[in-house]
Amino acid sequence: MTTTPPTIPTAHRADVECLWTYQHMNHEIRPCDVGIGLGSHDLGVAKIATDLFHRKMYPHLVFTGANAPTTIERFPRGEAVHYREYAIDHGVPAEAILIETQARNTGQNIEFTRRLLAEHQIEPRSVILMSRPYQQRRAYATCKKLWPEVEVICASHPLALDDYVTSIGDVDKVINMLVGDTQRIDKYAELGFAIPQDVPTEVRRAYDRLVNAGYTSRLV
Repeated sequence: MTTTPPTIPTAHRADVECLWTYQHMNHEIRPCDVGIGLGSHDLGVAKIATDLFHRKMYPHLVFTGANAPTTIERFPRGEAVHYREYAIDHGVPAEAILIETQARNTGQNIEFTRRLLAEHQIEPRSVILMSRPYQQRRAYATCKKLWPEVEVICASHPLALDDYVTSIGDVDKVINMLVGDTQRIDKYAELGFAIPQDVPTEVRRAYDRLVNAGYTSRLV
């Protein structure tokens, strides 16, 4: 039996693509002191972290993340634990990986990782911050707020939008989380959790249309 891949509703495709494109930082990847994989429901974080380690983009790799309602079923032992297992299974030496298993949001990911690295006498001047694709901008803004002295390069597993939706298997989940991450660009800056970032008018309009269409389950 052939399963039809999940597809983005035609009426909303342009708006979803607009937010998807905005969330990518399009940083050029280059060698850094540490790689940091942010926990989520997306195993692609572990995939890009493993790939960049093998490409010698960093000597130290940290996976950070406990569990959230969106990840507990997929990663029952915790996000960082599952990511570490994937990386080791795909050739990353265990001694090159540190894990932080308590963080439940992006701010804690950064704070707890920074503390963990300090405990191991690792003081990076540059990091590659790896996340799900539509978390890049918020992750960058959060890291620059909490760790301003470190240079941050953002990266994600390189998938086109439709391929990403297929990899997750739930188009509504992807759109809802994309909308939620876009809302947090302004919201978290207002709350002091992240640095402010420019949000173009076309992005705001696409966001509003998707909210009006009912993609609100990940709003704060």
